[in-house]
Amino acid sequence: MEFGFTTAAYVVSAVLFILSLGGLSGQESAKRAVWYGIVGMALAVAATLVGPGSGLWLLSIILIAGGGFIGYKLATQVQMTQMPELVAAMHSLVGLAAVFVGFIAHIELGRVMAMDEEARKALEGFAALLAKKDGVEIAILRVELFLGIFIGAITFTGSVIAYGKLAGKVDSAATKLPGGHMLNIAAAAVAVITLIWYFNTGGFFPLFLMTLAALFIGYHLIMGIGGADMPVVVSMLNSYSGWAAAAIGFSLGNDLLIVVGALVGSSGAILSYIMCKAMNRSFVSVILGGFGGPAGEQMAVEGEQVAIDVDGVATALEEADSIIIIPGYGMAVAQAQQNVAELTRRLRAKGKNVRFAIHPVAGRLPGHMNVLLAEAKVPYDIVMEMDEINEDFPETDVAIVIGSNDIVNPAAQDDPNSPIAGMPVLECWKAKQVFVSKRGQGTGYSGIENPLFFKENTRMFYGDAKASLDALLTKID
Repeated sequence: MEFGFTTAAYVVSAVLFILSLGGLSGQESAKRAVWYGIVGMALAVAATLVGPGSGLWLLSIILIAGGGFIGYKLATQVQMTQMPELVAAMHSLVGLAAVFVGFIAHIELGRVMAMDEEARKALEGFAALLAKKDGVEIAILRVELFLGIFIGAITFTGSVIAYGKLAGKVDSAATKLPGGHMLNIAAAAVAVITLIWYFNTGGFFPLFLMTLAALFIGYHLIMGIGGADMPVVVSMLNSYSGWAAAAIGFSLGNDLLIVVGALVGSSGAILSYIMCKAMNRSFVSVILGGFGGPAGEQMAVEGEQVAIDVDGVATALEEADSIIIIPGYGMAVAQAQQNVAELTRRLRAKGKNVRFAIHPVAGRLPGHMNVLLAEAKVPYDIVMEMDEINEDFPETDVAIVIGSNDIVNPAAQDDPNSPIAGMPVLECWKAKQVFVSKRGQGTGYSGIENPLFFKENTRMFYGDAKASLDALLTKID
């Protein structure tokens, strides 16, 4: 009866997770989709607690309550600008959990195999499942838990480094140890050798050696990826965490874990591919650390950055008929989305055509800018993707760039030696006037100079984005 209830609950949970993923494709359905996921996860946890192999109730409840409390505190206290770091940190925990579960499955397998036939009959839960496996099934189990630990260990250290880069605690520039890709190849070779070793012996030492190699691969791969590609890295690590969970699901014989892991792994991989395509990147090159640094001597930037005051910006906006606003990470850091929304409302009330241009990798997380604008209640229908709006810049009177760098950098088209060469960008320099809201003359997170700031039709609106917009709103009734 218990097993039947658990199976049925898992099926319902899987359907809810699928509905949740499908609903996240649109801003209007996203809130409902999140609740599908919450209900599905609550049902899955409850079914697992009362299903086959249940036990240690007090410990389970304490751990669930403790984890839920920590998660709640983190989610409610973290700023929106810190969401990419939080996501990377959560991925690291998934990877670490996969490693621990894999090791525990290995230890349990060794314990069961050491028992005689009579003792095995009294086993329950996962141990009873292991006791029923024949030689071929045990060999398959070893491969499954080996892969789960391998992917989990890569996810763990990779996510820790990604968190460090996103939080500014690790240099965002692409950094490789002497030997570069040869070190990764050597570590991968160690993993293959230890897989054969473990498959034939079932010993702990090859599993331990592989874990060390995988931890190094995760560290070195992500260290070798530059800041410009970090949004892809976050999505890629999301995919890794899903595949790690799926592999462990096979090891534990947990159907829901397999389904959820496959959903997360495949959706993360698809998103990473879409983002790489949007950035004109090779997915394989990105995950192997092939981007993030210059390919040769970059073109010199000529001219000077010309500043403009708030009165000049206000006058230009009053005279403009069409305006495109390009939000970036700087807007998120300054928490200026409410000011941007208010500016939009006032300009539209004057009959001006105001729209937003969103690059696929704006910010440091897919959909970062969309979420901020939705939070500020900017109408969905004026928030346009890059492909929808890029051709409109030549007919636009004013383009306002708020805290963006790489996604509006013409060097992507003009400089073949630029780290972002070939990456599709928002061609805002084609507008009649461009105003760039920026703290100072720095190069931004990726460290790439932007010729846009030096163009004749560009004016730099220096200062904190929120403070600058506060001043601008006093000039526009």
